[in-house]
Amino acid sequence: MGWGGGESCTPRPPIRQQPAQERRVVTVVFLGLLLDLLGFTLLLPLLPGLLESHSRAHDPLYGSWQRGVDWFATAIGMPAEKRYNSVLFGGLIGSAFSLLQFLSAPLTGAVSDCLGRRPVMLLSLVGLATSYVVWATSRSFAAFLASRVIGGISKGNVSLSTAIIADLGSPPARTRGMAPSVTLGLHATTNLLSPLALLRFAAVARGQDPPEGDRLSTLRRLGLVYFLYLFLFSGLEYTLSFLVHQRFQFSTLQQGKMFFFIGLTMATVQGTYARRISPGREIAAAKRAMLLLVPAFLLIGWTYTLPLLGLGLLLYSFAAAIVVPCLSTVVAGYGSPGQKGTVMGTLRSLGALARAMGPMVAASGYWLAGAQVCFTVCSGLFLLPFFLLCKRRHPAQELKAE
Repeated sequence: MGWGGGESCTPRPPIRQQPAQERRVVTVVFLGLLLDLLGFTLLLPLLPGLLESHSRAHDPLYGSWQRGVDWFATAIGMPAEKRYNSVLFGGLIGSAFSLLQFLSAPLTGAVSDCLGRRPVMLLSLVGLATSYVVWATSRSFAAFLASRVIGGISKGNVSLSTAIIADLGSPPARTRGMAPSVTLGLHATTNLLSPLALLRFAAVARGQDPPEGDRLSTLRRLGLVYFLYLFLFSGLEYTLSFLVHQRFQFSTLQQGKMFFFIGLTMATVQGTYARRISPGREIAAAKRAMLLLVPAFLLIGWTYTLPLLGLGLLLYSFAAAIVVPCLSTVVAGYGSPGQKGTVMGTLRSLGALARAMGPMVAASGYWLAGAQVCFTVCSGLFLLPFFLLCKRRHPAQELKAE
């Protein structure tokens, strides 16, 4: 949940003169992602009120979840304050939503390689629309959770959008008819759902026309970088709500304004700087952005003044607007045309797993060790994905080297 993953960012199309048909495809993809982003973010400011209404209604399912949240809050030493409890409960729902994406994204991508992008994208969009209808008409916590389950399973539209953009200008897949083995075989399903197999891009490596040698090794390295980055980033992003409420006494409205500032900054950076990054320079841009996160989170974790907090959030927003789109663009260059859905679905699944784990791990560290220790250690750990990116080349450069 939130801005940090950059999950609904429009993928960057190839920088070249596009024919009218390709421009229409990019426009449709952009509009689909925009509507999805609006629907997704609409829930965020309403979530505390929704949880409070279910609490007042003494919903039995809500009560069982609340007891689990209370146990976890006590275990990590979180103060018994209503605002903190609401944030923790929302984080649990967000983690469950991401876990469903972890399970569905690679399968959605593989099916799109088999049946084509359009029918799978339409099915995904229908599922998302259904989730919003169920949420809008829900009167119980069970119905609200059902809408989140439907939405999480249908959230493969983002990785599909990236695969569609990557398809532009590429030759069509040659052997789609043989792709069902990717999704129907038990062994292949394990490759698409096992975290270790996902990190090794096993479904891609064992598919048709897989990347070989250094390219497969680089793809795996990029997947690990993507996972580590989002694990750290989503965790610190989640604990930001605790920090500003505890240290600066931010109200819900003030936090809403803070996240609006973050979102506006990200949109500005993506619209002005990120889209102008030259092909082949994405890795360099991602590394610079990751380095900015070290001072950004040190400022946020240690400052007690609003101007320095604002500076930290500015650096944070700039980096958030760059890293995920750049890494997604580079990864989209790997795999044969008939594997783009599997490649991007695997990457999306790794990101969803990171977003499911990061918030709960970071919240535990925040309350057990304190804000300053949590933000200092995690900001230093951003150097790990940075060093993993060093000496990594763009796919086009690797092909030239071969």
